Order: sequence, then structure tokens, then C-alpha cells
Amino acid sequence: MKKSKLFLLLALSLVLSMFLAACNGGGDDATTDEGGDTAAESVPQELKVLETSEIPSMDSVMAQDSASFTALANVMEGLYRLDQNQEAVPGMADGEPQVSEDGLVYTVKLKDAKWSNGDTVTAEDFVFAWQRAIDPATASPYGPYMMEGKIKGAKEITKLASEKKEYDLNTLGVVAKDEKTLEITLEKPIPYFESLMAFGTFYPQNKKFVEEKGDKYASSAENLVYNGPFVLSTWDGNTATEWTMEKNTEYWDAEAVALENIQFNVLKDPQAAANAYETGEADITGKLASDIVPQYEGDPNMVKWLEPTIFWIKMNQQNEALANENIRRALATAFNKQDLTDSILNNGSVPANYSVPKNFVTDPSGKDFREANGDMLEYNLEEAKKFWEAGLKELGTDSVELVYLGGDTETSKKTDSYIKNQLETNLEGLTIDVQSVPFSVRLDRDVKMDYDLQFAGWGPDYQDPISFSDLWITDGGNNKMAYSNEQYDKLLEDAQYTYADDNAKRFEALQQAEKILLEEDAALAPVYQRSSNVLVADKVEGFTYHFIGPEYSYKWVTIK
Repeated sequence: MKKSKLFLLLALSLVLSMFLAACNGGGDDATTDEGGDTAAESVPQELKVLETSEIPSMDSVMAQDSASFTALANVMEGLYRLDQNQEAVPGMADGEPQVSEDGLVYTVKLKDAKWSNGDTVTAEDFVFAWQRAIDPATASPYGPYMMEGKIKGAKEITKLASEKKEYDLNTLGVVAKDEKTLEITLEKPIPYFESLMAFGTFYPQNKKFVEEKGDKYASSAENLVYNGPFVLSTWDGNTATEWTMEKNTEYWDAEAVALENIQFNVLKDPQAAANAYETGEADITGKLASDIVPQYEGDPNMVKWLEPTIFWIKMNQQNEALANENIRRALATAFNKQDLTDSILNNGSVPANYSVPKNFVTDPSGKDFREANGDMLEYNLEEAKKFWEAGLKELGTDSVELVYLGGDTETSKKTDSYIKNQLETNLEGLTIDVQSVPFSVRLDRDVKMDYDLQFAGWGPDYQDPISFSDLWITDGGNNKMAYSNEQYDKLLEDAQYTYADDNAKRFEALQQAEKILLEEDAALAPVYQRSSNVLVADKVEGFTYHFIGPEYSYKWVTIK
């Protein structure tokens, strides 16, 4: 295995010694019996994982990011969960549901399962969580987004609240028929129902526990109760840089879980993370930065895959300059994406000239969704300058100043610095103030629309292109950039309702919507589709990553 030739600096030594103290509690070597044979069962089932960000939220109703949903997926479980083959398989659901002839009503039986405090997981736990997620008083960032147009009654509840009228949460299409029977009524047939139900927003919550904790619920490990493979034994809230998961002995499938302990540490310095891996203080790293990836090319311990995750620059149209189409189009086409992916990222990521990723879903004829539209908003400096000059003229100014909201990891800073340099160099009169903030702060400022430009990414929540397309519906829960186009909204409405039973026409509507978003409105500036590279130690078996929803599952990991 390739070894790092870099020596640790004093500061790095301090970081790693702190990490060692946090991870203390079990050697890596298997013990042997008197005959000298390895006793596999005596190997400590302990895993050490590096993360690149803190966990913003452990409340499944309030979570809105991959870090939160990944943590939640390992300590909670919905009706379905993603398996090692990227398939949605029954979790809390006991076998296949009964489905009405019109495909709108699902009757799901629940397994005999317990919460980590010994309480029974009931159908009412699902009803409580889903009602809490759609309740406007909760202000869930994902509840309306995930339920409107899918779960019957969700849209009406949101609409009544927006009109300052009374609403009844019991009109949401989820009912506990008895303790172990859940009835779900949909707005329309959903071909990706199982995949949707595996997502974190649809996890159950222990009503009694949540109400007892009140505002303290999900604020720390002791203010949570779990029904998944693991429990959080230590976690001090969304600023914590380390936390621990332990096996949940009450989990219905506990026999399938080998790991007894997982220690997580946040380490944002990429080289420090690689060095921690090399010295055995980490078994799994976070995603490797571009300058680290070449060190491990050809190493079988570097796991690599192209994600259906796109990074883009959101443009807040509340800003007068960004409300101008020519200005947006100039910004979207004035930086060299190929150079960024080749020279700055250098990790297998590819330029994105689209808003729905390639190699993600195929249409009914078997063609990749991307084939119909191809590339849009490609890098074109000459044209970008023309759009910029036209936009400045329309605004009656010769300069524009924009606040650019970015992340605080090393990879984020390098990417943001490159984009700032490209845009300021190529668009005369442009000044960009890059503000690098922690992930949780960026999410908060996104909700408040406290930015001009924002570098953000999106991974799909379920196996369907609409997981990307419905981000940009007018006033949508994840829009947060004041984009609005009636024709776009109409196409999304058609895709969700008119063509619910016709996948070919659904895909055509979504492809047409993508053209409006990018080709006609230049509402978004796509940057790249991410390739992931993670170091996984030899002793780790069953490492599982996902293309949709949570990034990783540790349920099937075994230490050799």
C-alpha cells in the first residue's frame, strides 16, 4: 500500500494526538489462540471514521443536508432503507405493502421493533413525525418539499397556512389503522415509492419522548431515542467535532450488525486526514482533496465512484444585479469548468453543464436522462464578456459587488478562490467578497437568503430526476434564490400529476424544464459533478456508500 512521504508538523502532531485520545479503546490486531490460529471473533469490532463537517441536525424533521441524513440513517430507520446494492429494502416495514388498484393507497404492516429505550415502534410514531414535518409551525425545511405533490393533503396544509387560515394536520394522508398498521394515501401514483420512503424525512419519531424533551429534543445524544442499527452514545450538539455510535441492542436486526463502536472525528485538513489514515488513527477518511488523490492512484484502498451529485453557484435574484438575465448568464459561462476539475479538483469529478446528473437515471427507452438536452451554459469567455457588458448597460453601472458564500473546508476554499479569480479576471468591474463559513452556518444563511452568490451542492433524495427538478419551483422549500418561472412550474406540475402514469412524457416534461432553467433563464450556474475518493483500511469489510439520500451505511461493516 502506498505510504505518505510527508512528515507531520508540530500542529498536525497535536491534532493526531488529540485524535488518538478520542479513539483510545481497542487495538487493531486480532488475538490468536494457543495453536496460533487467528480468532476472528476476538477482533475488536471498532471503527474510526473521519468527517469533514459537524452534524447540523439530528432531528429527522429539521435535517436538510447530507451530513445530518447520513448520521440519521445509521441510528434511525424508516419503512425502507438502502441496502449494499443501492436498492430500497424493507426496514420497519414487515414485507411488501398492500397497494390499491389505483396505486394511491399503501397499507404497510410494521415489524415488531423497539426504540432504544424499550418502547415499541408504532404506526402512530410515523403519523406523529410526518405531521410534525408538514406542520408550518415546525418550519421543517424538508417536510413540505418531500411531501407536497406526493402525500395527499400536504399541499393543502401548506396553502392554508400561507393564507393565514386554520389547517388540520389530520388531513395529511397518513393514518395509524392500529398499532402495527400504517395507511399512506398519495396524491398520485409514485413509481419510486420505496426509494422515497427510505429517506430521512419519513423516519418515525417517538411521540412521548419528543414531547417530553420539548426544545431539548435532538440537541444532544441523551436527548434522542433511536430505532436504527446504532445509537449515539456521545454527541454534544451541532458544534461537536467528535461523536460516538454504539450498537443498538434493541434494533430488530441487531444480529446482522457486527460493529460495537464507531468513533467519528471532524478533521477538515485533507493532508492531516490522510496522515491519520496512514498512522492507523483512522480507518475511513472523508472525501479526499484533489492534492491528496494523486498520492493514492492505483491503491486498492482508495474507493472511487462518480456520484449523482452536482455542485453549482446559486444566484439570489433578490439582488438587483442578479435579477438581470445577462449578468447571470455571464457569471455562469465566465469560468473554466474543465480547468477547475482537471487542475484544482483533480479527483475524477467532471464539468457539469446541466442540472440533472449523468449516469443517474434512464428514460423508458433505456437512454440516459442527459442525452436529450446535452450540455448547456458551457464555458465561453467571449460570449460571457458580451453578456456582462449588456447586463451592466441595462443596470446603468460599470461595476458590481457580490457576496459569495462558500464553505470552510480546504477543498471549498480552493474551489471558491479559483472561481473568484476567474470571474473577477474575466468580467471587468466585478468584485467578489468570498465568505468561508461552517456548513451549518451556510445552511442557515441559505434559508434566510443571506447571500448573493452561494456555492452549494445537491445529491438526489430518491431515484428520479424530479429530485433535482423540483428544487426550483416558485417558492419551493429548497429554491431559496427567488427564482420563478410560470412555464417551469407548469412543466413540474405536469410531470407530477398529468403524466404521473406516463414515464416517457414525465421525462420529456422534466427535460424541457431543465432547458428553461438553464438555457432560457440562466437561473443557476452548474459547476461540476463530483467524484468521490475515500481511503478505507484493509481490515474494513462491507463499507457501503449510497448514490441517493445518506452517503454511507455502517450496518454491514465488519472488522477483519
